[in-house]
Amino acid sequence: MGLANDLAEQLALDACNAADKIGDETLPETIAQVVGASSPTTEELYRTAVRVIQAERRARGILEQRIKAAEAKASGGDTA
Repeated sequence: MGLANDLAEQLALDACNAADKIGDETLPETIAQVVGASSPTTEELYRTAVRVIQAERRARGILEQRIKAAEAKASGGDTA
């Protein structure tokens, strides 16, 4: 399943990036429905990849906020 997994992961990354770029958070779901119409297996791989990508982005955002807050505190600035 290497090929299916690789393709699903790349499609998920492209869909998540496009969703961010055009401001349409429903785009990954729309793509999942299109994929699922032809291949339920690929749909599940795709959906898993989308969840991983979205979770990583949310977690990274929190991490970056915490680092900025700690840096601001260390330099004596206020955090917003």
